[in-house]
Amino acid sequence: MVATTVGGLVALPGWATNWNLDSLRSAGPSAQLLSTTELDLLGEIIDIIIPVTTEGQTTVPGAKSLNVHQFIEKMVTDCYDTATQSTFRKGLNSVDTVTLDTIGMPFLEGDTDQRLNMLRLMSQSADATQKSFMTLVKALTIRGYMTSEYVMTNITHFEMAPARYNGFMPVKK
Repeated sequence: MVATTVGGLVALPGWATNWNLDSLRSAGPSAQLLSTTELDLLGEIIDIIIPVTTEGQTTVPGAKSLNVHQFIEKMVTDCYDTATQSTFRKGLNSVDTVTLDTIGMPFLEGDTDQRLNMLRLMSQSADATQKSFMTLVKALTIRGYMTSEYVMTNITHFEMAPARYNGFMPVKK
């Protein structure tokens, strides 16, 4: 048993040398849910929800900068049922339709205020698909942003194991 464990540990570095973001993205049971165009549109939507901000001389990246749109796609693909995935796709496809009907141009051609108004309109829509889509996207955007490495290390200062061991403390007898 020890020999098998040692052999596995010796073989692991050679086996894991080809790991990269693309191989991890395609790993597992899921297939890609969105096309590149749809993923770019989702990136622009979440960039309106949590944009890049500047505080003094510090720039805080937005959701798109932290690739939260890829997180959302992975979550919807791997963790949600087919009905929710279908609602997600229909809602994403309706973004341009609603924008064309309302302001006469595609979502990506609108300015920031127009895009924000379109997302508000969809959030308050009587159409259940649009409303469900916006609720899901907002929730996953916040979740993905708040659990990103940048936010966890630089903003919330998360510590995996809080408290420190200090070996220089005197022991009282």
